[in-house]
Amino acid sequence: MAELVTVTIDDRAVQVPKGTGIVETAAAAGVEIPVFCYEPRLGPAVGACRMCLVEVEGMPKLQAGCTLTAQDGMVVRTARTSPLAAEGENATLEFLLVNHPLDCPVCDKGGECPLQDLTFRYGPPVTRMTFSKRTFDKPIPISPLIALDRERCILCYRCTRFSEQVAEDGQLVARNRGALSVIATFQDLPYRAPFSGNVIELCPVGALTSTLYRFQARPWEIQNVPSVCGLCPAGCNISATIREGKVKRILSRNHPQVDQGWICDRGRFTYPALYAADRVRTPLRRVGARRLEPLCWEEAMDELERQCRAAEGKAALVLSGTETVEIAYALSMLVRRGLRSHQALLPDGVGEELDPYRAPLSAIAEAEVVVVAADEPVLDRAPIVDLWIRAARRRGAELVTIGPAGTVGRQPGDWQAVCAELADPGSAVGARLRQAERAALVWSSSGGCHLLAQLAHALSFHERPGCGAYYLPATPNGRAVTEAWAAAGEGSPTSPPSAFSLLLVSGDEALRDPRLPELAERAETVVAIAMFAEEARRLAHLVLPGTSFLEREGTLVNLEGRVQRLRRAVEPPSRAETDWIAELAARLDVDLARSPSLPRASTQEQAPLPPRPAPQPMAALQPASSLQAPPAPELRLVRYRALFSGPLVERVPQLAFQRPQAEIELSPEDADKRAIASGDPVLVRADGKEVELRARVNRRLVAGVARAAEEHVRDLPDLVEVRAR
Repeated sequence: MAELVTVTIDDRAVQVPKGTGIVETAAAAGVEIPVFCYEPRLGPAVGACRMCLVEVEGMPKLQAGCTLTAQDGMVVRTARTSPLAAEGENATLEFLLVNHPLDCPVCDKGGECPLQDLTFRYGPPVTRMTFSKRTFDKPIPISPLIALDRERCILCYRCTRFSEQVAEDGQLVARNRGALSVIATFQDLPYRAPFSGNVIELCPVGALTSTLYRFQARPWEIQNVPSVCGLCPAGCNISATIREGKVKRILSRNHPQVDQGWICDRGRFTYPALYAADRVRTPLRRVGARRLEPLCWEEAMDELERQCRAAEGKAALVLSGTETVEIAYALSMLVRRGLRSHQALLPDGVGEELDPYRAPLSAIAEAEVVVVAADEPVLDRAPIVDLWIRAARRRGAELVTIGPAGTVGRQPGDWQAVCAELADPGSAVGARLRQAERAALVWSSSGGCHLLAQLAHALSFHERPGCGAYYLPATPNGRAVTEAWAAAGEGSPTSPPSAFSLLLVSGDEALRDPRLPELAERAETVVAIAMFAEEARRLAHLVLPGTSFLEREGTLVNLEGRVQRLRRAVEPPSRAETDWIAELAARLDVDLARSPSLPRASTQEQAPLPPRPAPQPMAALQPASSLQAPPAPELRLVRYRALFSGPLVERVPQLAFQRPQAEIELSPEDADKRAIASGDPVLVRADGKEVELRARVNRRLVAGVARAAEEHVRDLPDLVEVRAR
């Protein structure tokens, strides 16, 4: 129990834990201390802006309130009761405004600007300065996504501190000293980092702005719709800014247990794809080899009904894992009840066997030891989890990564042996996991949910509330989609037969599944629900308009098992899936009444994490022989879905610089054997297929493994040959 101390602020006594910051202490007393540079999520205060000056009894000079901590008997006076503190705040604002441009009417921050607000409340009414203000070239493009207006910068260092201390990309720096200090990127290179957009929100003035939002809207003509990002399984909370019925920007919405107010650039900047030229806005029917012609909704529904009636017992459903609970359940009911078919391809998701070991994502940052089992980078599967892991390491946690490029190198897919080793009481890492009051297991590989649950059970995580096991599925809503399929009927999904009548594919991501082309060849008709015509043109006979998570009302379940409400920010360009599915269900006499077993979105603004259930008996982990590297000259190919890939990213030109390079990673041993150096062009071949990529030598990659982004090696098998061009 923390020691409580009594602090008096503006004649108000308040008790707080010893060491609490004076800014937070004042807030507890109902007193505001204005700040610019202070942001508790960025770590210790730096006292750079001096806006928080306060008078402390017994100290001869004004003090920066953000750098002070509560001590028993401390008496503090702010500008409300201290003329000296008021004079200090006034002088600070006057100093900040000496060279600050008076362009509030055209500044994107105008109306949402702390500097504007605090100047009106605490600043001088007129200026005493008659000389010309300093100017710079503007805007300076620090990346295709972010523009910098240097004359507006007040050098609060929020952006550089985020880059250095949170994202740890180290790309934003303060150059020069004193009055010549400016914010710049390292060596003036583009700011190419997965969380770069957060500096736009952190900036308390209009110095850092979004190139996508610049001059697009004013605060008095927009609405902010609270929702949840549906692009990865973390389920970060967001707000969508709407003007005239269109999404103009995406902002973070701080959920302390999920995202701490940070979101990745994929979630922040892909919204322009909603207005792409090839967006499907009406049903399309294939005519000829690859041409699609529009047809009205009535014709589309008639044709779809005809196809469904002809496909009774001979249909299959492919779900992408991006659907809401409601859409997945409705599609499952159509296939299982209306078409009496049980063939389906379901996405990777978190199983209920992990529920007894769940913990909020924020618990990762508090862990004493973090073990990451990863065939695929955590950053690419669930970016915010990577930030939590970094936070844990900064706080002194022991971090162990196991995998092809981990601190403990293992062959991809070698997880049975790895889990058995960690469960062994004689294992050093396993012993640390057993002893720690706060430990985290993070699994970033497909198909290992049950193994992770067995390992967490063997380590007795269910007996320690501070320990959690986190499975990062490849899809945003995989668990809920799988549960929706189960709720629609009895029995597990079966594989489609060698030939069947109808294949119903949901989502652009599902259309890129490498298993789909072979499956489509066995179907007489392929019906695709897609946002973009290009994704569906290759395979579909009938295309129905799909929607983005920004255009849906419904429920998402994130990797923690947290049930969150998805709110519709804008209307879709055509009928929503739930509307036409309901009409089709009525035609086929299917009752879409929602199953009581399905998860329901919380009525709370920020969904809580459900309590842990009691664990079920688990079979003991059985040792397995470790996988060996494939024989020369073949390499085992490890694919990963890069964060900046997929249909949405491809339709935002400003994100092109963030997309994965056309390269393949090799271990130093494999590169030496083939006389390959980083940057060399190489040929990757197998089964008569060949791809040319650039080599990159990864000194942590184990021998016998080659790793590349999925989009560059989608058509290649698991064993490949790599040779110099």
